[in-house]
Amino acid sequence: MKTLIWMSCDSDNARLIAVSIKKSGVSLNTKERIWLNMTIFSEIYGAYYRTAARILEHEKISSEEINRTISDEAFRDSLLFLQPALIPQKDGSDWHLLCKNKDGSFSRRTSMPPPKIITAIQKSWLRAKLADPKFRLFLDDDNLLSLKNRLDNVKPLYNSGHFYYPDIFSDGDDYSSDDYRRIFRSILSAQKRREILEISYFSGRGKEFKGFVLPVKIIYSKKNDKFRLYAVVWKRMPYSRDRCSYVIMNIGRISDIKLTGKIFDEKISEQKILKSFRCSEPVRVFVSTERNAVERFMMEFSAYEKHTVRDVRSGCCTVELWYDKQDETELLIRLLSFGPTIKILGPPFFKQEIKRRVKRQYELLFGENNTSAKDNSPVHE
Repeated sequence: MKTLIWMSCDSDNARLIAVSIKKSGVSLNTKERIWLNMTIFSEIYGAYYRTAARILEHEKISSEEINRTISDEAFRDSLLFLQPALIPQKDGSDWHLLCKNKDGSFSRRTSMPPPKIITAIQKSWLRAKLADPKFRLFLDDDNLLSLKNRLDNVKPLYNSGHFYYPDIFSDGDDYSSDDYRRIFRSILSAQKRREILEISYFSGRGKEFKGFVLPVKIIYSKKNDKFRLYAVVWKRMPYSRDRCSYVIMNIGRISDIKLTGKIFDEKISEQKILKSFRCSEPVRVFVSTERNAVERFMMEFSAYEKHTVRDVRSGCCTVELWYDKQDETELLIRLLSFGPTIKILGPPFFKQEIKRRVKRQYELLFGENNTSAKDNSPVHE
């Protein structure tokens, strides 16, 4: 009997799960051995492979189209890593998927584009996601029923008991509530159609607000386990760009919502709204290559607006991170989790707060009056 332990990272929950697969008395050919040694939800299911497959759909493609596809399909910083892997390099370090034509364009080396298939593992993952209450927020009842019927005989890849979250607050939104799902789907629908909503909302201090909002963006906070709504708000009609303000609301605090049927046709800049809540100065971070820190850092902060400069020789990166002011504490905690693999370069107030937290943790471990501890403190200068 042969037992294989596969480690998998679910992209939504970002947690490792172990799946034990037993094979008994089976003679494996080369293809089966390759399949068995692949990790569940490995790179072949990730953004880089999906991006490469999208590029290989074209028989002929320009470098500008390649860059645009990378920007649309992958992460903000993927051009740093993915473009050199796709475009042929003189030293042969690319993936050998494309060849360069005389006119400067590129052609795929394969005669056919990559096939689009749904594997048994993907079906098993979808079956497991059906049990996730957050998954239900984005699908209507007909789609949920259709998926459930099609995957009825598929065994779930995992269940909620496989996961333990040590760094997430326990007072997250009630995703299983029918009222929450109704409110969420109303917001989702209004955001797509630019429809104005009438809402009742209770702030963190218990103060009730009644007014009209235009949903702009929905963002999930992994640390707080809550969905937040970025919106344009009016206390009264008429709805004009000159009479509005911008707000961030926890969707879980919206007590009632009504569709008004009124479409807002004036131009609203999403970037302008998001920047109104953004920090005045980005956090500057040096990321070393130790413990695969660069890749982990880019994955951890993939949703953040950032500017990255990579040292080609060392592989290290200097990153500028922009963040919402209200998320400053969360960002501090997430950066501290990288330990000595990163260095905070600025701004001074953020660097000082990092030092204060590290020093406080050190004192809790070794005592405030421990002279040797202070001399060897990682924040001692």
